[in-house]
Amino acid sequence: MSDDLWPAIHAERAALADELAALTDEQWRTRSLCGEWTVEEVVAHLTAAASIGRFRWLRSMVGAGFDADRHNRRRLDEQRGATPAETLARFRAVGTGRTAASGHLPAWLGEVIVHGQDVRRPLGLPGTPSVDATTQVARFFAARNFTVASRTAIEGLRLEATDGPFTAGDGPLVRGTTLALTMAMAGRGVFLDELTGPGVETLRSRI
Repeated sequence: MSDDLWPAIHAERAALADELAALTDEQWRTRSLCGEWTVEEVVAHLTAAASIGRFRWLRSMVGAGFDADRHNRRRLDEQRGATPAETLARFRAVGTGRTAASGHLPAWLGEVIVHGQDVRRPLGLPGTPSVDATTQVARFFAARNFTVASRTAIEGLRLEATDGPFTAGDGPLVRGTTLALTMAMAGRGVFLDELTGPGVETLRSRI
């Protein structure tokens, strides 16, 4: 995949928006895999993340007293519409944008891939991101802690994807799809049941 990940980010946003278009109001209120947030709140968060550049992000964090949760809540509320349809329309409107709070494009690709599964899984939606795109995120997560302590979670473990080229680390083996490994590194414990190998229980104890 090219070092320019914007086409992949745009593709993942569009695919998610298309799946969400058929949701009922009740489905929009479904709790996601992302803490206490509903599906609609996760989508508003994605819009917020795609709408704030580096300097505005810094001002927002200063205004929130460097409390990331408070910052995220404020920006989420800012981007949430009066109705789910309006929230979705706002997400579509930023779908092809190139605004980001930093130049770490794998992180912003990870934002839409991880949060996409945060809403798809509870809703039973079938969409999955491409293996190529997810591999870029998996490599980023394995290499460093950014918005999640992904590198710390897999320290001393060997990760191997069953559907793509991703591998990382040394130690007891953890095997699974690139997506399941990525979601586990992002702290989504529900995906641990899709992994195999002697290192799974160690990973489970860290999530």
